[in-house]
Amino acid sequence: MATTGTYSAPATEEHEVDRKDGLVIAASSVGTVFEWYDFYLYGSLASFITHHFFSGVNETTGYIFALLAFAAGFAVRPFGALVFGRLGDLWGRKNTFLVTMVLMGLSTFVVGLLPSYEQIGVLAPVALVFMRLVQGLALGGEYGGAATYVAEHAPHGKRGFYTSWIQTTATVGLLLSLVVILITRTQLGEDAFKSWGWRLPFLVSIVLLAASVWIRLQLNESPAFQRMIAEGKGSKQPLADAFGKAANLKLVVLALVGLTAGQAVVWYTGQFYALFFLEKMLKLDGTMAYGLIAGSLLIGTPFFVVFGWLSDKIGRKPIIMAGCLIAALTYFPLFKTLTTAVNPALAAATASSPVTVVADPASCSFQFDPVGKTVFNTSCDLAKSYLAKAGVTYVNRPAPAGSVAQVQIGTTVIPSFAGDKMDKTAFTARNKAWEAEVGGALKQAGYPAKADTAKVNVPLAIGVLTALVILVTMVYGPIAAMLVEMFPTNIRYTSMSLPYHIGNGWFGGFLPTTAFAMVAATGDIYYGLWYPVVVAAITAVVGILFLRETKDVDIEA
Repeated sequence: MATTGTYSAPATEEHEVDRKDGLVIAASSVGTVFEWYDFYLYGSLASFITHHFFSGVNETTGYIFALLAFAAGFAVRPFGALVFGRLGDLWGRKNTFLVTMVLMGLSTFVVGLLPSYEQIGVLAPVALVFMRLVQGLALGGEYGGAATYVAEHAPHGKRGFYTSWIQTTATVGLLLSLVVILITRTQLGEDAFKSWGWRLPFLVSIVLLAASVWIRLQLNESPAFQRMIAEGKGSKQPLADAFGKAANLKLVVLALVGLTAGQAVVWYTGQFYALFFLEKMLKLDGTMAYGLIAGSLLIGTPFFVVFGWLSDKIGRKPIIMAGCLIAALTYFPLFKTLTTAVNPALAAATASSPVTVVADPASCSFQFDPVGKTVFNTSCDLAKSYLAKAGVTYVNRPAPAGSVAQVQIGTTVIPSFAGDKMDKTAFTARNKAWEAEVGGALKQAGYPAKADTAKVNVPLAIGVLTALVILVTMVYGPIAAMLVEMFPTNIRYTSMSLPYHIGNGWFGGFLPTTAFAMVAATGDIYYGLWYPVVVAAITAVVGILFLRETKDVDIEA
């Protein structure tokens, strides 16, 4: 008597499927790790790049320029998403992300060879920014391809788990870049690393490029794309179909505002801004800062997979929205705790002897000069510039028009001076004496020149940084699966790539620059946190109200 029932694959067949899926995940992930390693090297070495490529302007402007060059790579990511997303929907997922990988690898290698500002002048930063633009275009096409490729191989009910491995790649790439920098820096010593050793992590990328290309050449095209082509259902105009039709365009906008914008700022705050905050605001030794970040990444990275797996059970939306909401509510207390853990002397001095700049607002400039010709030497500018370089938080208080600015450190009052009314020789002598006076008063009030590494509360610092990373894993772990599930196969690569890269390229990529400018303008080291807090809160509200759950969507329907 014949019986009917559900077909079950033999154990050997299931094992073969699992093995092939493992190869797909591993090969996609390894290649994407390499691309993120390349991209993050620049962010991790921004202070060294400032020295070699932007030495023709003042220190504050130079650092902002270095961050802007870093952000330039993010700025063009949406354009890379359009170019390579279209190719991926026409030409195939595998072929497209092979091209993006080669572009990324070669442009990174070239950065390690570029002459400095001292050697070729303004052509040095121009060439650097051009390489960053190439990197950004390549990365704009990479992520969507890798995420789509893996998701289209994943069985129903496991897309969150499968794609979460791709989500680990950005953090693993950052971790790899930090480890390579740390080893190089330790082995060469600070002087050699600052002079030429910073180039080595860029040059090593050529070896990683060769290995990654070889691995990806072993892959076949995704089954969903092959089936779509075989059935003649492919789109002949992916850009028009993705963004020219109101229904799909609405989904793209919703994916940006209600999903990727908040995810991006949480991600970049938890990884990049945290490192920037340790080095620039808390004056922690770079080697130790890298070590703390690396430790938190090692602890937190597995949670990408945990939350990806969990999203297959309870849904993508509740996890991502919870991450955005918790971040918006906890960033200020977390970063204040980080200050106490890393630089307790600074936290104590700020509480016991707060600093105030009393100045005529008309005499205070926003100290950013693109061409390096402006001299910021009014009494207000001199006071704020010195305090910013010293990493000292201060508040502003208006003074009568035309009055000379004052720096109040606790109960001590030190008048600034009108440097704009002095000749160069007199100014140099007066400024040296004035900075020594202010520095002495800060020291007497307990403000440290640098964080004392012996007094760093390492467990607490790593605990705070790990909490920041876990928030990253909540918003980022399930997001690839959700983006894939929001759009149809024939325009999926194009449709998901654009909101992802506008969110991460613009909202996230400009976070360090924007936050630093906010801090520089106000004197409050925590003021820059308002940017990610507000964006994450907006995403949480929009996402909760308007996004629908996608975990049970049939992506091949």
